Amino acid sequence: MAARRLGPLLAVARFLAPYRWRLAAAAAALLVTAGATLALGRGIQFLIDRGIAGGTSADLGRAVGLILLISTLIAVGTFIRFYLVSWLGERVSADLRLAVFDNLVRLHPAYFEDNRAGEILSRLTADTTLLQTIIGSSLSMALRNALTLTGALVLMFITNLGLSLIIAATVPLVLLPILIFGRRVRRLSSESQDSIASVGSYAGEIFQNIKVVQSFNREAHESDAFRREVERAFAIARRRVRQRAILVGAAILLLFGGLAAMIWSGGQDVIAGRMSGGELAAFAFYAIMVGTGFATLSEVWGELQRAAGAAERLLELAAAESALADEPRREAGSGARMAFEAVTFHYPSRPTAPALVDFSLEIPAGRSLALVGPSGAGKSTVFELLQRFYDPGAGRITLDGIDLRELSLADLREQLALVPQQPVLFSADVRYNIAYGRPGATDAEIEMAARRAHAHEFIERLPQGYGTELGDRGVRLSGGQRQRIALARAILKDPKILLLDEATSALDAESEHQVQLALAEVMAGRTTVIIAHRLATIRHVDKIAVMEGGRLVATGSHSELLEENPLYARLASLQFRDDAVSEVPLRA
Repeated sequence: MAARRLGPLLAVARFLAPYRWRLAAAAAALLVTAGATLALGRGIQFLIDRGIAGGTSADLGRAVGLILLISTLIAVGTFIRFYLVSWLGERVSADLRLAVFDNLVRLHPAYFEDNRAGEILSRLTADTTLLQTIIGSSLSMALRNALTLTGALVLMFITNLGLSLIIAATVPLVLLPILIFGRRVRRLSSESQDSIASVGSYAGEIFQNIKVVQSFNREAHESDAFRREVERAFAIARRRVRQRAILVGAAILLLFGGLAAMIWSGGQDVIAGRMSGGELAAFAFYAIMVGTGFATLSEVWGELQRAAGAAERLLELAAAESALADEPRREAGSGARMAFEAVTFHYPSRPTAPALVDFSLEIPAGRSLALVGPSGAGKSTVFELLQRFYDPGAGRITLDGIDLRELSLADLREQLALVPQQPVLFSADVRYNIAYGRPGATDAEIEMAARRAHAHEFIERLPQGYGTELGDRGVRLSGGQRQRIALARAILKDPKILLLDEATSALDAESEHQVQLALAEVMAGRTTVIIAHRLATIRHVDKIAVMEGGRLVATGSHSELLEENPLYARLASLQFRDDAVSEVPLRA
């Protein structure tokens, strides 16, 4: 039963395998320390009976010397054990954290739609820290106390059978609260960890959207909501702490009650001359070791129950499987022609509403294609499928005639670069963000990409130039500057296929002009797919595909579609009538 409850911890033990020699050394130090601690009881008996009660100064000196020798062994053994076990705790915690992250970063994006980022981060940090404490401290403490407790029980029975039976009678009484309250502690520990994760997730969401919170004067409301989350977590933690306190208190009370009865009975034997004072002192020493051992084990048992919950949550993350199969059977060719062949697709969260229906479209190599249509037409879905964040339910998508499912995800995505409508920057310096898709790029190559993206000039004006930290999500840059950094990243990667999610729709006129110049340059001779929200920016692309309701309704040039497709003509009339901003057309 106990093994089943602690099963997740046993599964975590496999992370100790690479460090078996350190583990063996720590176990050896633990055995030496436990043995020396047990020998200390005999040393106390020798000190009292031979060194103090009727002994000579030489006898006293030998007894004290024995005590010092045993104490030295305990100190050295404890140092070695503490260092090695603490090292193992830190190392296994780091390895487990890496294993979980390595798996998470490869999971299908839909996983992060169903699981909150704050909760995942809590597991990755708080739960691994809890396991580090268990492995690096509590588990060693439990093993040490288990050894000394067992040894002390044996030596107690050797020293005095009658008194030992008094102590042994209290053992079942101690096990009873451990069994009863241990199960409650584990359940409450799991609930406590979940509530902590919920608190972290809530706070993370608020901080990520702090401008929206403040602009709507919701600070007080969010503080009240966060207070309720914190109080709920505290209430669960309070119940857990109360159960653990009862567990430890009951164990100590029962054991030391038995110890008091033992001392009274043993004292009667010493008075009657049936045992020596040294034997009673040694027996009391071992009895105290038994009592403290049980008390410590009951405390550690609660910690282990809590750690088992944390380990279970972490192992769930480490074992999570991506919903997208990555089983490459072919290598990508040298071309850049993509095609949709009768593709039908439903998002997993909307199984009854198709995002694409019998969608067929060819994207010629080295040419530019724009996707236009009303909101919900399926334009973004095309980008999702091109990057293979999802697979079509019917039909296929090909790169140079090869089904994307036959390529490795890494091989496919190496051919692509995306410049999103809202660029994503990391809280690092400019150099890191530009080189994100090509980490080995030289400073000269990074600067050249920035020049082609019309970003070099403003980067040079930053406090540390290319070494300037951009803050969370690039908050220290304007929208146009962030967009040009994202474009420089795509240019440096030098992909065969460029995906542009209307990179100018949210910019002011000057920033839009700069970004459009950069886009026109980088698109030349490159397969480019554009999601167009503003038709004025794509009048000179090679081909325009009009979408509605997940279907392809027309293809052609800007002028052809104005004459032949009512939907495109209506969209164009609305936009060109209302848009008074001069445009720099994108040219392939």
